[in-house]
Amino acid sequence: MTTLTVSVPDGTFAAYVAQARTAGPAPAVVVIQEIFGVNAGMRQVCDELAAQGFTAISPDLFWRTEPGLQMDDHNPDHWTRALAIYQAYDLDRGVADIAATVAAARTLPGTNGRVGVMGFCLGGLLTYLSAAQGAGDAFVAYYGGNTDKHLGRAAGIARPMLMHLAGADEFIPADAQAAIRAALAGNPHVVIHGYPGRNHAFARPGGDHYDAADAATANRRTAEFFMTRLR
Repeated sequence: MTTLTVSVPDGTFAAYVAQARTAGPAPAVVVIQEIFGVNAGMRQVCDELAAQGFTAISPDLFWRTEPGLQMDDHNPDHWTRALAIYQAYDLDRGVADIAATVAAARTLPGTNGRVGVMGFCLGGLLTYLSAAQGAGDAFVAYYGGNTDKHLGRAAGIARPMLMHLAGADEFIPADAQAAIRAALAGNPHVVIHGYPGRNHAFARPGGDHYDAADAATANRRTAEFFMTRLR
């Protein structure tokens, strides 16, 4: 594990880096946090990607509020804090921070210059918005909350994107999922997988709604997607 410092016009922020544990130049994947910061769960995701042959980078997107903030989804006070930060969060600044992280990832030693972006919850939304802006080579969004409120940007997606939606998501209800599917149905770059009966954050290790079988399926699809498109 190492730390990368990313520069943007209004400052710098840190990113957790898990180097690919394979020989030869590796693709990079920028891993976008949930509302709890770059916590143990996000670092675990990065470490698992590194074991699969990717260099994984998770930027601290809450750095303007509190650098290094790490919260626990089992702590009610942390939920309150996380939701307050989320509600005040500037999405466009977040997308700009991700674009800067992608640019830095392209030049990391041991990487092949190709970069994917993947994210969960808030990170899933930011992944979708990054895809619409073209900040990356391939994109994977896990249950991106409020994606349905930004469908006007869908036409900008011109690079490969994979989306995972939880069928019983309490934060992305059926009508929102239907709107997302309708807006992206004609885009040949986008593939959407649904997971019937699953709740929001079904792929979060250790989470209340974690489902080992469907998380494994989603993560396998993600790894195969990135292996195909970032090599």
